[in-house]
Amino acid sequence: MTSYELPAGYTVSTDPARLDRSAVHRWLSEDAYWALGRPREKQDLAIDGSLNFGLYEEGSGAQVGYARVVTDRATFAWLCDVFIAPQARGRGLGTALAAAVRDELAGLGLRRLLLATRDAHEVYAKVGFAPMAEPGKWMVLGEQ
Repeated sequence: MTSYELPAGYTVSTDPARLDRSAVHRWLSEDAYWALGRPREKQDLAIDGSLNFGLYEEGSGAQVGYARVVTDRATFAWLCDVFIAPQARGRGLGTALAAAVRDELAGLGLRRLLLATRDAHEVYAKVGFAPMAEPGKWMVLGEQ
């Protein structure tokens, strides 16, 4: 599996106190196809119930990216709400953030880490994600 380092000048933190919740809500509810219109209250509940990854500029401390993981920290995790601020795109930050999540979770011994994406398969493939070998055995209740 390929390792990806963050570009110089950026850092990742799982400290929920560092999150710019207003920016995360704005990014997701206004610009992310999967979360358009998500109410702030629902976003805050999602943050509070998840393992969160903030991507920050080292100098200013400004948050420029976000990823959220829903997990039991033992057997399963779902990577979701991955977002890079528009002004920070094109620098490999999405791939590096996905790799940071993968690496952070590696020590938990999870059986699987899942995600769903409509248009960023190549970003996640770079850090080891692949299509499901047997998608026919999976089922969903709710939105598809």
